[in-house]
Amino acid sequence: MIAVEVNRGDGRKTAEERRSELEEMDDAGLVQLRLDGDEMAFQVLMDRYHDRLVHFINRTIGDRDRAEDLVQDTFVRVYRHLHRYDPSRKFSTWIYTIAGNLAKNELRNRSRNPQVLFQTLTRNREEDDRPLQWEDRSYSPDDMAEKRNLRDIVEETIEELPDHHRKIFRLREMEGKTYEEISEITGVKLGTVKSRLNRARNKFAELVAPKLE
Repeated sequence: MIAVEVNRGDGRKTAEERRSELEEMDDAGLVQLRLDGDEMAFQVLMDRYHDRLVHFINRTIGDRDRAEDLVQDTFVRVYRHLHRYDPSRKFSTWIYTIAGNLAKNELRNRSRNPQVLFQTLTRNREEDDRPLQWEDRSYSPDDMAEKRNLRDIVEETIEELPDHHRKIFRLREMEGKTYEEISEITGVKLGTVKSRLNRARNKFAELVAPKLE
């Protein structure tokens, strides 16, 4: 059987031809088609944004597998609420906002869960690197929870940071705020936010290391 056949006399197009046509459309056009009942239009939107969103979320949470899950959650929310999309706004801004909020929620959930508050600091970070990852490389979560309350250790160490470093560190590492959001919240220039955060990370690593030995 030949899969691709240009007009068969009835004016209909093959799936491959239809998809190729949809891929040439802009986001707003695809959204409208989906609202009109075209499921393939939404599939094209998902394929268009999937890899970019995985990369975006992974840079925030540092877990590619979980990023894949959150991207699927993003698409579910977009699908359910597509009728609320404001076509006067860029679709990319809307979907990235949804994905970013899910990533922030993931970080907040981590910070509230003592079983994942195990600090590993990687040296030679780039300034725009993701927030710190929390993991245990020595003991099981239950063992560590019994030996000491790491949440208290982390909070105690953060409080030892200079005030102008502490606030930026907490906003980025504990709350998952973006650099732009931190700059807006603190009134500090973006470049200064990055440099202060880098110094705060190094100081935190220096202070927390002996407490975890």
